[in-house]
Amino acid sequence: MYFPERFKKNLPKNKSPEELDKYHEEIELEKGDFLAMVIAAVITFLPVLIVVMVVIYGLLFLFLGV
Repeated sequence: MYFPERFKKNLPKNKSPEELDKYHEEIELEKGDFLAMVIAAVITFLPVLIVVMVVIYGLLFLFLGV
């Protein structure tokens, strides 16, 4: 992680690992949170995947003449 101290300062202090696990289990998602996370993932990863596919196809076209 880039800034682990920032993440550590937001965790509850003086908690054992078991208590931290329980703390994370108590966090509940709202009704539309999963769909929002899926849409965000698609928006984030789809352009990168398209660029990677174009680069691979370009290299194949350049070297193999496909």
